[in-house]
Formats: sequence, structure tokens, C-alpha cells
Amino acid sequence: MSAPRLIVRGGDLVDGTGGPPQRADLAIEHGVVTEIGHAPAAPGDDVLDASGRIVLPGLIDAHSHTDGAIFRPEVQHALLRQGVTTVIAGQDGVSYAPGGGAWAARYFAAINGPHPYFSGGSVADLLDTYDGATALGVGYLVPAGTVRHEVMGMDAGVPTPAQVTRMVALVEHGMRDGALGLSTGLDYVPGIFAEATEIAALCAPVARAGGLYVTHMRGGYETNAAAGLAEIADICRLSGVRAHVSHFHVAAADGIRLIDDLSAAGVDVSFDMYPYTRGCTLLAMAVLPPEYSAVDATNAVAALRDPAERERLRREWFPLVADKPSLGPAWPTMITIAHAPRTPDAPGSTLADLARSQATDVVDATLDLLIENRLEVSAVMAVRDERPVDDLARLFTHPAHTGGSDGIFIGAVPHPRAWGTFARFLGTFTRDIGAYSWPEAARHLAGRPARRFGLHDRGILAPGRRADLALVDPAIVSDTATYERPTDLAVGIDDVLVAGVRVLVDGELTGAAPGAAARPARP
Repeated sequence: MSAPRLIVRGGDLVDGTGGPPQRADLAIEHGVVTEIGHAPAAPGDDVLDASGRIVLPGLIDAHSHTDGAIFRPEVQHALLRQGVTTVIAGQDGVSYAPGGGAWAARYFAAINGPHPYFSGGSVADLLDTYDGATALGVGYLVPAGTVRHEVMGMDAGVPTPAQVTRMVALVEHGMRDGALGLSTGLDYVPGIFAEATEIAALCAPVARAGGLYVTHMRGGYETNAAAGLAEIADICRLSGVRAHVSHFHVAAADGIRLIDDLSAAGVDVSFDMYPYTRGCTLLAMAVLPPEYSAVDATNAVAALRDPAERERLRREWFPLVADKPSLGPAWPTMITIAHAPRTPDAPGSTLADLARSQATDVVDATLDLLIENRLEVSAVMAVRDERPVDDLARLFTHPAHTGGSDGIFIGAVPHPRAWGTFARFLGTFTRDIGAYSWPEAARHLAGRPARRFGLHDRGILAPGRRADLALVDPAIVSDTATYERPTDLAVGIDDVLVAGVRVLVDGELTGAAPGAAARPARP
């Protein structure tokens, strides 16, 4: 017996193309939209009353660290309450496949966490773990750092031609398996060792498959964006690939000029960003020299225990931390611990708080924290100059923008962006200050990322398209997560469908798991 037809009745439909809203019914059968307009209910049809609400295509999070966390009900709940129905994982060049998975799980333990169902294998094997096991769709990028580690380990040198051939073959295989593109994390290891020519070689099969090169670009963003984008341009010219810049956080005037110049030069580029000024990353990457990322935790901890090395870092390195343009001399008060599993009292404290509570100085407190947790520590990073909302809005209303949370669901006091990004786009920036109209919000947060990542079966509400959609109460949709209460759920989205299945009803999970790996789909 076939499932009943579902009629979404009487909402204001915003279809994701940028076109004006229309009051319309929407009929769904077998997971796809079959009719838009006036759709009378027949006996046996299921009717969902959308009156007073906006019907949006399911939103797509272009930068998500849900690789292993997506199976947790509370993570699905947090995303669906924002209207997110698809996430793009495999970010920053580090994730579980291809290969054994253990290195990536250790290195990004404070970012991606463990994967409960994957112990090694191909990209196809990893994608299979998502099918029917979650309420959301999960897209995946072949992580270039994982590929390099599979072939070269932590060798910082230039790969031989034979090693490049092996890495290219892994990328080709991953694209055939259903990956959407390739990601790099050029401030992480081993991505930091890869030169543009090596990355371009890995991007060539991505370009042939129509995929996307997604990058945490090199050398920091605020002060080095021009150099990072210049390298992206070189990679695109050498490989023919399209590019996408992760979490592109720079001053609006600079960012707009740089992206426009790149586009004018013939580089096909887009970017994502989230509507917060603070970031979140591995503490070790922020406060230790880069060479510490290239050694395993055991050796790093041994070095940090050595009195001579601690004195060297105090004398030579930590003054450089205090000179970072984004932090400055007040850095101990600007770094708040998010995740430190072996010191459960640390999350929520700044490094300055930690030092005071231990009656020690901040260098010793920081190094001891890293030692105790074997470097598995993440932190929320404040910045000296928090940009106002209108400056943020200038960037994320740019035609090349897509929404991305950079959401991390690991830690006792994580960054609120994982729980609030898309609700903030809809509440603060669409309803409250009008940076987006509702059609523009749907295009930036659903239609454009679907097209950019090759997910042509979703992102737009039209007959024949996948029935991923969210019902939004425009009067109340808001984020409620704060830096003090970062896991508070968004409000104003209580009903969500994925593949035509009701996964959120009255704000609560139904337990249905129609989600699956989001593989490339032809237009």
C-alpha cells in the first residue's frame, strides 16, 4: 500500500529561486513535490496546515562539522529547529574517509568527534553510514589532508610524482563514490605542507567531475585574505576547478573587493560565512607553534612537559601570540575553553580565569591544560574588533555568499553558531533589519548552495524536486543560543519535512530517519 499524499495547505511559499512569495498549497508524494497551487485534499490525504507561516525549501549548511555528531538526536534537533535539512561535512581537509579514519578522529577529536559506525574504508563506505540513520541529508567533501596523510603521513616535504599519483587516485575514487568536491584546511596539518601545485593536481579530477574545491585558506583571514585568495586563483587556473571559500570572515569592504576582483579575473568563486564575530578552533592551533600540529599527541605532550621547552615558548613564542592582530595582549581573556574532556571544570572559563583559579600564570595554565587533555581542547576565540551587524550583512548579502555555520557539536560550552546560525539569518537579518527579503534568504540559504554543491534535487521547491521544507513563523523565528547558554534551541520553526517525511512536528523530533548521504544530483 502506497503512503498517503501529503498536502501542505495555505502557507506563503518562497521557492528558493529568488521569486516572490505566493500563497499556495504544496502536494507531496513519494518524497517529492508533485504540485504547487491549489491542491484539494482527497480522502486519505494527510494535510499539514501552514497558514500564517512561510514555507521555505530546507536550508543547506555549507560548512558543518557534523561528520560524526549527526547521529545524535540532540544534534538533529538543533539543526531542524533552524530549518536546516542538509549539511555539508568533510570540511577543512580532515575527516574519516578515505582510509583508516583513526588519525582524523584523533586530530579533530575536539571538532568532529568520533564516528560511531565507521572504522575505516572508502568514501562510499562512509556515505553508506548516513543512509536511513539520520533525519537530515549529509553531503561530503573528500578531505585533502586525510588523503595526504594516507599517502605521506606527516611528511612535510614535497610529494614525489608517485605520491601525487596515489593521492589523485584517492580523490578520483572519492568523487566516483559520491563526494561533492575536495576540501583543504591550509592552517591545519598536513594541509599546511601542501603547495598550490599539489592541491591543483588533486583538484583536476574534481573539476572533471563537476565538483567544488572548498578551502579553509592559508594563513588566516582578517589580515591575509588577499594572499589566501591569490593562492586559490592559482589553484583554479591550474586545475579548472570552481572554488568556495570557507567561513570568509574579513572586513566587508575588503572582502567584497577581493571576491569581485577574483570573479572579474575569471575565477568561479563563492564563499560561506556565519553571522557571528567570534570563531572556534583547536586551542593548540591558536597558541602553539605550527610544528606542534605535525607531531602526535604523545610527543607533543612530552615536549610541553620539558622545562627548557616551556621556557623557550614563554620567551620566544607567547609574545608572538600577544602580537596576533585578531587577539593582541589581552589574549588570555579572549580565549574561552569549549571542550576539555579531562578537565571538566575548564569549559566556560577563559585562559585568564583558569590561571587565576590555579594561582599560576597564564602560560603555565595553558600548557598544563593542553598536557592534561593530550591537546584535545577547543576554544571560542573573541576578537579585538567585533564588527557590527550591518558590516556582517554587507558580506553575506553578496551574490557569491551561501550560509554556513562552521557548527561544532563537541564540547560542554561550545560556540552558539551550531545552534543559532540559520535562525539568526532568518530572524535578525531577514525580519529585524531587512538585510534579506524572504526570497533572498531562501536563495542564499537553500537555492544557491544546492546549485553550488551539485545538489540539484533540493534547495528549490518545484514539482519533481525533493520535498525538503521548513515552515517558518516569521513573527518569532529567532536564535536563542548565547555564548553563556550556547545550546539553547532556536524558536519559530516547529514543522520540518525531509524527503516528504515529517521529521519535526510541534518542535519535537518524530524519530523518523529519512535522511541519507547527499550525493551529486543532475539538474
